[in-house]
Amino acid sequence: MTKVKKVLVIGGGHNGLICATYLANVGFDVQVLEARDKVGGGAASRCFAEGYTSPSLSIAGYGINKKICKDLNLKFSSNTSQHRKDTIALDSQGNHLTLSDGSVSGKSLSQSDIDAYRAFQLEFRSYAKALQPLMMNKPPRLKDMDRQDKKTLAKLGWSLRFGLGTKSMREFLRVGGINIYDVLNETFDSPLLKGALSADAVIGQHMGPRTPNTVLTYLHRLWGEVHSGNDDKANDQIAHVLERSSLDAGVRILSDSKVKNIVLEESRCTGVELVSGEKILADIVISNTDAKTTFLELVGSRHLDAMFCHRVNSVRQRGSVAKLNFALDGLPSIKGLSEEQLAQRLIIASDMRYVEHAFNHAKYGEYSSHPVLEMSIPSIADASLAPDGKHVMSVSATFAPHTLKQGWEAQRDAFTEVVVETLGRYAEDFSSLVLHSELLTPEDIEAQYNVSGGHWHHGELSLDQSFMMRPVHGSAQYDTPIDGLYLCGAGTHPGGGLTGVPGHNAAQRIIDISKSSN
Repeated sequence: MTKVKKVLVIGGGHNGLICATYLANVGFDVQVLEARDKVGGGAASRCFAEGYTSPSLSIAGYGINKKICKDLNLKFSSNTSQHRKDTIALDSQGNHLTLSDGSVSGKSLSQSDIDAYRAFQLEFRSYAKALQPLMMNKPPRLKDMDRQDKKTLAKLGWSLRFGLGTKSMREFLRVGGINIYDVLNETFDSPLLKGALSADAVIGQHMGPRTPNTVLTYLHRLWGEVHSGNDDKANDQIAHVLERSSLDAGVRILSDSKVKNIVLEESRCTGVELVSGEKILADIVISNTDAKTTFLELVGSRHLDAMFCHRVNSVRQRGSVAKLNFALDGLPSIKGLSEEQLAQRLIIASDMRYVEHAFNHAKYGEYSSHPVLEMSIPSIADASLAPDGKHVMSVSATFAPHTLKQGWEAQRDAFTEVVVETLGRYAEDFSSLVLHSELLTPEDIEAQYNVSGGHWHHGELSLDQSFMMRPVHGSAQYDTPIDGLYLCGAGTHPGGGLTGVPGHNAAQRIIDISKSSN
């Protein structure tokens, strides 16, 4: 590059930090503007009661993509060669199931289900691996394709045809767009096993197991797991490690700096104006926030084509998951689980009917009376999160819609009690152990984390909001209708989670465009 370009990144979440670090490493002058008092977004820890810290909005699962970990030399103190946490599907009678990497165990399981699970995981993980060429590049346009688009499609076709083989490719094409309910019913007998797997397909989405495209959302999760570069024991370090990496690369981070609007001159982005009134000029502005916030609030619809604004306004991104943090006086007693097992990822989803019924409430602006719960007790592995002898439990409760008919202020205590009662069916002493609790509804997530709709993924991961349609037609390759403005957040391809791939892909796109313009 003949000229050092000044770049502003709006939002210091993990995708914003990753994008900023890649750009700084190749010579861009990069500054990150973070509205909150610290970077990390949903991956950052939060103190919710005196002496009690919850690692992040997420519970457990896949972390930063392994290519990004290698490229940016990210160092986690946890041993990344260890297996990730098991998932334990809780049974009220103590007949729990343990889902590990490629295997499942439980007293109530038949040998046919054990064998079927092993084959199912092998098959679906091969699908996830076959999607790698598509996920790690800008999504190809289907019209007026450039050389990179054609290359990505060629690699994807080769991966599907020769990586999977004819039989698996045909099965992938058969199930790719249908619902997880039918696929699991074809494959397994155990209601509890099917309940746990269907929950993995819908947690974070406004979908039930019978909703079309839930095989796609399950594959999205699996893809993140297959290509994760750190185990979930290290996920609470993500914000710190990424911040350190970006600072080492020369990125400047300005916290408590909320952007009021994106400044345009003759339809070109030239910088931003902060809420404080300060204006900062730049050659390139990259938004790590969602499409609605970026275009309808920070840019303003008056600067955009009406049809484009309509598409952005139509993006479905109302969150359906609430996060609860509990400060506990001790470890809960769950029949049949040891302390080591309590440290794993726990799920309450007794069968697919339970999960579907939980979703039914959300369709009508109600929270579920029997929610799907995803839980972890991170203080077992990290005693610094709570005082001596005390513990922290993090819970994701599905379904809890962003817009509640009676309003969240009137229903906060009632919903918290529903979650406590649900947990009490598996741990009888749970309610007596609760010292403090915090509820973050999708409304709270929207307000505190600056995400329109409070949606984990900045938009549903349905087929019509994925790949070359994400976030919308006209802004699906990280660039936008406004010259000099780009996107890098979870609302872009390939979607949310802690992978960091949207930030990686956006950076590569910007680097390629800058090279071609010099």
